[in-house]
Amino acid sequence: MLTTTSWKLACRVEDTIENGGICVKLEDQQVALFYFKRRNEWYATQNECPHKRQMILSRGMIGSLGDKPKIACPFHKKTFALDTGECLSGDECAIKTYPVKVEDGFVYIALQN
Repeated sequence: MLTTTSWKLACRVEDTIENGGICVKLEDQQVALFYFKRRNEWYATQNECPHKRQMILSRGMIGSLGDKPKIACPFHKKTFALDTGECLSGDECAIKTYPVKVEDGFVYIALQN
């Protein structure tokens, strides 16, 4: 099965929150989009927390664990690496991550088809 990646317009840069996240709906998926201003980096992950299956990760707190950027679920405080999706709290679960690019004031997220 061949997969292709297509860039989807998520929002304007000005619609995002510095050092925080927003939720965008791309096709049938809720995606959490984060602008980590202190690092000058963009990240996108699934919005669903894998523990209780709630669409809440975009409202979590971002930070760092050493050099690794992370998001903490606002309900369960489980943390996930924003770049790889791995759980940093010792659990086996992980979250999906997506490539992000910014061009001409717009934010794009890559989805695989």
